[in-house]
Amino acid sequence: MNEERVLALAGLFQACSLAQQLANDGRCDEAAMQTGVASIFRIDAASVVAVYDGVSGLRLGLRNLVAQLDESDRDMSVTRMVVTVMRLERSLSGRPELLEKLQQGILAAQRQVEHFGQDSTQVSGRLAELYASTLSTLRPRVMVSGNPQQLQQPAVVEKVRANLLAAVRSAVLWRQVGGRQWQLLVYRRQCSMLARGLLTGATLDHR
Repeated sequence: MNEERVLALAGLFQACSLAQQLANDGRCDEAAMQTGVASIFRIDAASVVAVYDGVSGLRLGLRNLVAQLDESDRDMSVTRMVVTVMRLERSLSGRPELLEKLQQGILAAQRQVEHFGQDSTQVSGRLAELYASTLSTLRPRVMVSGNPQQLQQPAVVEKVRANLLAAVRSAVLWRQVGGRQWQLLVYRRQCSMLARGLLTGATLDHR
């Protein structure tokens, strides 16, 4: 386990945690969501840190990762979602035509970012539509449970899907830097220690 893998994993946990927040409450940490959405468009970033524009935007994900790894009050719904997204990323890697469609859709959404701004409803709507037309067609499907009233709101569903797309982006990155699911079990303590160190550094930098 190394810092790059931990950061990609934190990005994955953060996006899934935000999707769960939205499903439960209809709102989420907007700054953390912006970090995830921005990562979708940084396809050719020079490093893992550059994908997330620094470590400070991943503080929620790092806290969530530490909680899932070594605390008794872990949220199993988030952990299940993370594992499903990892499996979904493997399904995507075997479908080059779907991967191409996804990349073209991201480029089209990038043009909307330039026109409307990244945090606009047009952009979250386009990303949600892209998720529904590509990743939702694969198995396993990511099941998000929560407050039925919230999950009936189209704007909430769009944000949930945009976060799930960001989660898949982090899962792709995790795989690219050598991350494997079994490492979460074998290197659990090391992963937690690295996450704590990164979190401390990010918190100090942010003050």
